Amino acid sequence: MHALIPDLPDIRDTTRTQALQHRLDQKTKPQGSLGALEHLARRLGEIQGSDTPRLDRPQLVVFAADHGLVAQGVSAFPSDVTWQMVENFLAGGAAVSVLARPHGIALTVVDCGVAHDFGPRDSAAPGQPRLLAYKIAPGTADSSQQEAMTQAQCKAALRNGRHVVRDLPGNTLLLGEMGIGNTSAAALLMARLAGIDIASCTGAGTGLDDAGVARKTAVLRAVLERHAALTAPLDVLAALGGFEIATMVGAILQAALERRVVLVDGFITTSAVLVAHALQPHVLQRCVFAHQSGERGHLRMLQQLGAQPLLDMGLRLGEGSGAALAWPLLQSACLVLAEMASFDSAGVSGKSVV
Repeated sequence: MHALIPDLPDIRDTTRTQALQHRLDQKTKPQGSLGALEHLARRLGEIQGSDTPRLDRPQLVVFAADHGLVAQGVSAFPSDVTWQMVENFLAGGAAVSVLARPHGIALTVVDCGVAHDFGPRDSAAPGQPRLLAYKIAPGTADSSQQEAMTQAQCKAALRNGRHVVRDLPGNTLLLGEMGIGNTSAAALLMARLAGIDIASCTGAGTGLDDAGVARKTAVLRAVLERHAALTAPLDVLAALGGFEIATMVGAILQAALERRVVLVDGFITTSAVLVAHALQPHVLQRCVFAHQSGERGHLRMLQQLGAQPLLDMGLRLGEGSGAALAWPLLQSACLVLAEMASFDSAGVSGKSVV
């Protein structure tokens, strides 16, 4: 495997899974009565290799970058919105800022390739959002004309993502993103890596009408035809992806290597998992999928990965907003395992098993 791509061991452990299930079955409730929360508790225990998993210092990282393909009219908003939203994250006014704050989730924004100079920043006060500078270039190239990234740029983004995670405390990574045009990049990656027609992958993004979606689909179909010869995951990522997606792929791989819980947000972050999975299939063992997005194509992508999302609320904002909303469910699943009484400890008569 390429030196940039860590080898991820298979963490399946039948004995551990059985022990987790037995622990859940002995809690003071009918077996299986907590439904998907029990599946989540078991997954967290499997990731951490513990009967009593604990979530420590959660880190929500928003990976931000611009896309040259926006010049082809694939978005309802101009590229300037990317840097303006980065400032909004840092000021604490964005949806993800508001949703992360009450849960003590640390928020970091990574400039992977925003077409704006943010200038030097003072160190953020404890508990405040911070900006990390890992800009490779001020936006990717236009993938309808050439590859979005050079191979060197793509590899640098992967390396950056791994470095970002290595420097983060805690054991849980919540994925977020910001980049006008990045639903197009995600749709392209999905179409090529999952073998699904681009029309089924392409949605409204930031709010295109039906005519806009049709134009966007036509542009993306032409992009795929231009790069039809590329099939290897890293080649596909370089040609069709974005700096924020490539950096996120590196971050996912590093988090998986460290057996952090990876809480995946929506369509764009799932496309990064799709790429990471193509590089290292065992990455999925470390992932929890927060929600099913309202963006066309996300359900198909989740199905491609065999993923069961925790929520279905029609969200399509991105930013990591769905991951922040799902976070209390992960906390609750851990508490059930750690603090809920068993029939024996509570002196409650359990159902006899014959």
